[in-house]
Amino acid sequence: MSRFARLAFTETVRLLQQEEGTRPRQYRDLGEAVGRHPDPLGERETEFIANRDGFYLASVGETGWPYVQFRGGPPGFVHVLDEHTLGYADVRGNREYITNGNLRADGRVALFFMDYPRRTRLKLFGHAATHGLQEDPELAERLCAPRTDGRVERTVLISVEGYDWNCPKHIPRRYTEEELAPLHERIRRLEAENAELRARLGGSGG
Repeated sequence: MSRFARLAFTETVRLLQQEEGTRPRQYRDLGEAVGRHPDPLGERETEFIANRDGFYLASVGETGWPYVQFRGGPPGFVHVLDEHTLGYADVRGNREYITNGNLRADGRVALFFMDYPRRTRLKLFGHAATHGLQEDPELAERLCAPRTDGRVERTVLISVEGYDWNCPKHIPRRYTEEELAPLHERIRRLEAENAELRARLGGSGG
């Protein structure tokens, strides 16, 4: 996580951490040799990203204002191409192109990958760039399996600079329809069994 610390813990941030007495122990000494190279994604990060059905993407416009967008799709639509690179097929949305416009001026991005049921969050810094589908047809085809439904307009590649895992504090538990489906099916079966038992008891009491 050293590269993430180098980028996130600016001089002002570290001063505030010191004032509040909350500066993480492992990041107290950011010497000149610390955090000079990108953090490589490991097996845990790769598996976590591959299982997510969406993420939050923050970019910065020329006005200096940040913009946050949610990107969703089937698990695996964000592809871990190697230990330093993420990629996904960019599908047409509302055609405002705020994020893509921001990336033309400044490729720096921040990503949040959330697992609400397990209250886990992976935060990541990187440099993002968009590419036409014909620039690398083979890569475009790879990023389209799987992908979000809709018309693919371009591909997006993110060079990972650093990442960190958050503690579960203040992360609410939320579940998707797919995650709740087994519970709903179990309730349906129990209700059917209960109805059958009631019918039997009612019949025997006559």
